Amino acid sequence: MRRGERTDEDGAAGQRQPTRGPDRDAFGGFKLGAALFGWLVAVGLTILLSLLVGAIAGGIGAATGPPSSSAAGTAAIVSAVIALLVLALAYFAGGYVAGRMARFDGPKQGLGVWVIGVIVAVLLAVLGAVLGSQYDVAAQLGLPRVPLDPTAAGLGALISLLVVAVGTLLAAMAGGKAGTRYHRKVDRVGRGD
Repeated sequence: MRRGERTDEDGAAGQRQPTRGPDRDAFGGFKLGAALFGWLVAVGLTILLSLLVGAIAGGIGAATGPPSSSAAGTAAIVSAVIALLVLALAYFAGGYVAGRMARFDGPKQGLGVWVIGVIVAVLLAVLGAVLGSQYDVAAQLGLPRVPLDPTAAGLGALISLLVVAVGTLLAAMAGGKAGTRYHRKVDRVGRGD
């Protein structure tokens, strides 16, 4: 019998079903510390990439001048796509870090990174609304904002928020899965597969 396999409940010979190994049972599941460090990586990378993109856009804008009214719509769409790519890349990296730290259940770790990001974004938006704009940390750092009043936000803003939420969720979970691949390789080498 191979490690991680057992016979089924009624002991039928030759029928084996994979089961969770003892390491996974002992160390698997969601790890808050790994998700927190993954979220910190996601926030740091978001800030760094946003600064880089802003510097490049500022250089291009200075060279070409202000956009015409017909090009403004295209510029807004390009900006939204670039912002989504920056956030997706940052959350992929955060999920990767969390998955690599936790060893097991990478997608759960990526989900944890995303949930922490949503909770912090909502808390920052509420604090900014309650305490006033001088205490709005998200606006001062240039982080994405969560609109508190859905009637004040247009349909496009709500769709953009949904796309960003789903995109970052998928990226964080994919990053978590990628982060655990290293450990699977090490386990295969240790077993001699």
